[in-house]
Amino acid sequence: MLDSNLRDQLRAHLARVTQPIVIVASLDAGAASAQMRELLTQIAELSERIELRFDGEHARRPSFSITRAGTEMGLRFAAVPLGHEFTSLVLALLQAGGVAPKVDAEVVEQIRSLDGNFEFETWMSLTCHNCPDVVQALNLMAVLNPRIRHTAIDGALFQAEVQQRQIMAVPMVMLNGQPFGSGRMEIGEILTKVDRGAAARDAARLAGKPVFDVLVVGGGPAGAAAAVYAARKGIKTGIVAERFGGQTLDTLGIENYISVSHTTGPQFAAALEQHAREYGVDIISGQRVRALEPARGPGVPATVVLDNGAELRARSVVLAPGARWREVGVPGEQQYRNKGVAYCPHCDGPLFKGRPVAVIGGGNSGVEAAIDLAGIASHVTLVEFAPQLKADAVLVRKLESLSNVAIVRNAKTTEITGDGQRVDGLRYVDRAGGAVHEVPVSGVFVQIGLVPNTEWLRGAVELSSHGEIVVDARGATTASGVFAAGDATTVPYKQIVVAAGEGSKAALSAFDHLIREPAPEPAHAPD
Repeated sequence: MLDSNLRDQLRAHLARVTQPIVIVASLDAGAASAQMRELLTQIAELSERIELRFDGEHARRPSFSITRAGTEMGLRFAAVPLGHEFTSLVLALLQAGGVAPKVDAEVVEQIRSLDGNFEFETWMSLTCHNCPDVVQALNLMAVLNPRIRHTAIDGALFQAEVQQRQIMAVPMVMLNGQPFGSGRMEIGEILTKVDRGAAARDAARLAGKPVFDVLVVGGGPAGAAAAVYAARKGIKTGIVAERFGGQTLDTLGIENYISVSHTTGPQFAAALEQHAREYGVDIISGQRVRALEPARGPGVPATVVLDNGAELRARSVVLAPGARWREVGVPGEQQYRNKGVAYCPHCDGPLFKGRPVAVIGGGNSGVEAAIDLAGIASHVTLVEFAPQLKADAVLVRKLESLSNVAIVRNAKTTEITGDGQRVDGLRYVDRAGGAVHEVPVSGVFVQIGLVPNTEWLRGAVELSSHGEIVVDARGATTASGVFAAGDATTVPYKQIVVAAGEGSKAALSAFDHLIREPAPEPAHAPD
């Protein structure tokens, strides 16, 4: 199951383990249990510090627990964690074995001090690139705090439970049997939701930040590039972002960033953050920005207001808030969101194995999604508003060659229907003849582009009719000292390499603005 190269790498990692690990598997006679037995046996052979037992009596089979010998540790995989989750397994073993996690000491202490009993379940799929961050965060919490328990569950392996609990999107997190959250979540966001005092502590801590020379809003390619270019000038630079990496975190593969022939979105995002940290950028993650108050005169800093009430001040600001998936805006879309309406085929596709689905959108994203889903679903119906598909010709040819795909052109989606609990169909109108058609499906994947995250900027800077930040050739907005870059701006071609270039340009423009502004008055010591 593990090739020799992977075993050698894993053996080297396990050599760092200092505490004995106990793995206890609960198996049945099925094929998945046989796979789990083989995987765990191969892993146990790589380290003398791993004890492997097959006498588990857990009701969910197959599954296995990971514990540090002599301790209470509620960490369990109800999955054969390969694919994207193999890294989650390796980290769980290392952390259970005493290897220190790569998180701030403040976060470790916050986890250990959580009071109460927390029983988390994360429903995930092995092809989901958003799931590992959630799984790894909750696994770490289970390692550090014995009152926290976490089970990572492969939805494709436990289809009966998926149907019973009506789970139709991953990652889906349950806490003590109740819905907790869905989609990518970082550890800071999880802690904020379970630690009631976290928001107030964050606000108090951030209120003490000094004035930044350049404050970047957004942690995607544009924001990261802006921060690196600004920090290289030797000026005080910060980034505030809800999640570092932006849309790249939701991108399965990146193959068109010059000099990088192939990488994954999460890997690229991690590299962005690491690069910014190497230049001493003050990274403020897990924070949503609520408002911008541009400077009202020379020498007066701009103010960035956060959702938690904290205010950050800066002599110049680079806006790079990025964009999010565009919604269809038809009846049923919001009602059945995460109940059959999905936006990530790689993440949620496995949950619809053997069932019919629809894809809305005939651009590259929509056609790629339909091709991907054709290998999982029983049938795929692609619905495109325009008379022709807009995707690359090579993708269209591939799509047309698939026997279980139907392509509907020149059609307007009018409704996503359901039975009150989950999606059961899609309704569209033939734009040429006006006929109404209904397609019975279990899932609808929306792939119709992006919308800029700029609602909070209305009144602060000029926005286009599409909600994009209006910028000039230097990345300057209509507000003095405020620049912008990336997918949220009027710059055409929403590509990673374009965003990075525009972010660099915005930072250089911000620096040029600063050297022409009056120097701020030095702070006076109190009498």
